[in-house]
Amino acid sequence: MNPRSLPWLRTVCAWCAALLLFFPLLWLGLTAFKTEMQAIAVPPQWVFTPTFDTFAEVNARSDYLRHARNSLVSSVASTLLGLLLAAPAAYAMAFHPARHTRGILMWMLSTKMMPALGALLPVYVLAQATGLLDSLWSLVIVFTLSNLPIMVWMLYTAFRDVPREIIEASRLDGASVWGEFRHVVLPLTKGGIASTALLCLVLAWNESFWSLNLTSANAATLAGLIASYASPEGLFWAKLSAASLMAIAPIVAFGWFSQRQLVQGLTFGAVK
Repeated sequence: MNPRSLPWLRTVCAWCAALLLFFPLLWLGLTAFKTEMQAIAVPPQWVFTPTFDTFAEVNARSDYLRHARNSLVSSVASTLLGLLLAAPAAYAMAFHPARHTRGILMWMLSTKMMPALGALLPVYVLAQATGLLDSLWSLVIVFTLSNLPIMVWMLYTAFRDVPREIIEASRLDGASVWGEFRHVVLPLTKGGIASTALLCLVLAWNESFWSLNLTSANAATLAGLIASYASPEGLFWAKLSAASLMAIAPIVAFGWFSQRQLVQGLTFGAVK
């Protein structure tokens, strides 16, 4: 193969992969602006008159703003709580490692390999016994614990990138542990902390398993809004697409504007 053709081949493959990934979103967007009859038409209708009636019906029937508020509150609160717990833990492991620090980190990461279904029954029973079932607090706690291993790992990697000379200089100047953490480590790792918060905010917003199983009416998130359009008679494709588009639009826009920070957070420590 001609070496000059390799860049073109890579470009074509990248565009093909991008189009394959983008097509479901395109189809979702088109279906959201159709009527129910147009949405189930065979063959599919590519040329049609867009309508916003489906979005109005979704908002009138399901109260989109209430579901969006629940998603926002649970995502932001769990992210902030997770940072408060993960930052001190990551700091201790990065700058004051113990004998089993690496093993603890690996154990924390291994918990993400367990299917969420395996923990559903005890979590549901605990939420019911404590009166937190169908409550935003139950989602905040579960989202926090679910994302905590990722947050600790990302912050640990970010803290490890801080030059040891700066840490040693602060200790020689008499900085306490709290002063070192607050005035040296945190300011130098703002990018890593922001990336961690952004990623976990996206993960919490997109979480559907726990949202559907721990809430029903009062604390239902946008995942519950989407699931409500599945009925015994079948799926309302146009309304389902409109609800899905309304659910993903805020986080897609948020991710688009913060993609640099997200990529930075995912590649911490990759290049030394």
